[in-house]
Amino acid sequence: MKNLLLVLQISAVFIGTIVGAGLASGQEISQFFTSYGYKSFIGILICCFIYIMMSCIVINLSLKYNLTSYDGLISLVSPGLLGQVTNLLTTIFLISTSAVILAGSGSLLHQYFSISKWVGIIIMIVISILVLFRGTKGLIEINSFIVPSLIIVIVTIFILYVSFYKDINASYLKNISAYKHSWLLSSLIYGGFNILCCSGVLVPLSTEIKNKKVLICGITLGSIGLTVLSFLINALLILNVPYIFKYEIPLLYIANRFGNVIQFMLLCIIWLEMFSTEVSNIYSVSRNLQELFNISYKKAIILIIIISIPISQIGFSKLISILYPAFAVISFIFALQCLYFYFENKGRSLH
Repeated sequence: MKNLLLVLQISAVFIGTIVGAGLASGQEISQFFTSYGYKSFIGILICCFIYIMMSCIVINLSLKYNLTSYDGLISLVSPGLLGQVTNLLTTIFLISTSAVILAGSGSLLHQYFSISKWVGIIIMIVISILVLFRGTKGLIEINSFIVPSLIIVIVTIFILYVSFYKDINASYLKNISAYKHSWLLSSLIYGGFNILCCSGVLVPLSTEIKNKKVLICGITLGSIGLTVLSFLINALLILNVPYIFKYEIPLLYIANRFGNVIQFMLLCIIWLEMFSTEVSNIYSVSRNLQELFNISYKKAIILIIIISIPISQIGFSKLISILYPAFAVISFIFALQCLYFYFENKGRSLH
């Protein structure tokens, strides 16, 4: 029973780390999948396979080499200059994303509740510190609440939509035109991108829990859950092409027709997912700084937040537009290096 609870908690952490506000709002799914028409569903399935396979490799390597942060994993599979670049870019990306989330949290609360942006930023910082100071336990606790809430809201919106629009079927979805065509490449890049992001959480989680079977079951369940969620969001978005491309929060456009309560629930989920990503990112970088510079985990948390606050005040959509593609490419190369390293060393008594 204890192991079953741990499996569910690990799956929640995995989903919470990957989902983020981009996926919960529908923005990421519309960019990486919906634009490719009905083939996007095959792309989502490919991502599920990538998540399970790559996460199992990361767990195996973490346990075999007793790794404690993504720095150890990157140094192991990619020694030399490329590894150093990957590590640096991962750290910059995670800190920048944390800063973007702080700014986004302030903007979201300002936009919908007309309160100062700083109120939203301070709320996010205070709650993040409280959770992060609890270490891995804090990460598990918040995701055990946020992920079931996310599932309930997305499933509710989907059921409402299907109830109101009864003429939906597979052939109808198949006839919706694609706006882009390199769906396979998009899926591979998205899968690799998420694996490097979540390895910052997966590595310390593996060495703390140390039960390979429980970890792999949790990741597999999480990957399947994430795939089902992505399927539902993608179906909702495809049925609302091309209108969804005009909105920053495509799912909010869909939720609008079901009244203020559903809209408010979705906004709460988006904020909670922003918070979940914030905590995961700071946790990953803190564990990394702890290993690299031998500073305490709590000091690392405060340091990252101090760095993130001024960055969050810069209008840096340009930085993100450069950073995201660069990180996606590096992530994809890193995933290939992980595969190569794992199978090259598989015979040497892997756990």
